[in-house]
Amino acid sequence: MKLNERSVTHYALSDSPADHTGYLRTWGGPGTPPTPSGTGRRCWFVLKGNLLFSFESREGRAPLSLVVLEGCTVELAEAPAPEEFAFAICFDAPGVRPHLLAADGPAAQEAWVKALSRASFGYMRLVVRELESQLQDARQSLALHRHSSWKAISSRCKPQAPDCWSLGLENGHSLPRDCSPMGLVEEGSSRSAGRGLAEWELQGPASLLLGRKQSPVSPETSCFSTLHNWYGQEIVELRRGWQQRARGSKAGCEEQVRL
Repeated sequence: MKLNERSVTHYALSDSPADHTGYLRTWGGPGTPPTPSGTGRRCWFVLKGNLLFSFESREGRAPLSLVVLEGCTVELAEAPAPEEFAFAICFDAPGVRPHLLAADGPAAQEAWVKALSRASFGYMRLVVRELESQLQDARQSLALHRHSSWKAISSRCKPQAPDCWSLGLENGHSLPRDCSPMGLVEEGSSRSAGRGLAEWELQGPASLLLGRKQSPVSPETSCFSTLHNWYGQEIVELRRGWQQRARGSKAGCEEQVRL
């Protein structure tokens, strides 16, 4: 891999936020000069993305080494010196020795191992795929929930066909709530004539049509005389009642005059 040294140095010293920083002890590795003793070399390490930089000190202006964290694994290891919390960056490429590092304590060791293990693009690719899968499952679950909710609302709001005719007036005659006009005639024909008339309170023109097996609400329109008799019966009854009331009021006025 070829890198532009000036660009890498600029990126290492830039103000871009680092993912992890801290002092580590190193015993050499790719790009790191070997130490003269087994105690290792204490350096300041900066992790930015998938690039691990090491400096002579925290105020160093030139990186000592660079490790590209791709195609590698981070594993716990044994340090050459006692009481060191070591771990190694191992590469899959043949002939490349592990990069051995050690932290000052177990907490720092764990933090570095987690940060380095999650720094590669391969790991980020796996995370993105997992998040995409979870998002797809969440969308499908939301779609099913909305579909079931919509079905429940539709079933509650769906208009139901009436089981019977509501109570109303047809040509001045009332109908029972639980019977249709045709059902009224059919049930009335199965009963006796007197009981049917008393139970259903059929009066006036209805009795005229029941004898002809016609509906008491809507007679056949093919015959004008039938329609004339239908509406004429009610008018005759109303006129007769009006005349009776008129004669009664006239008789009352004559008695008052005589007194």
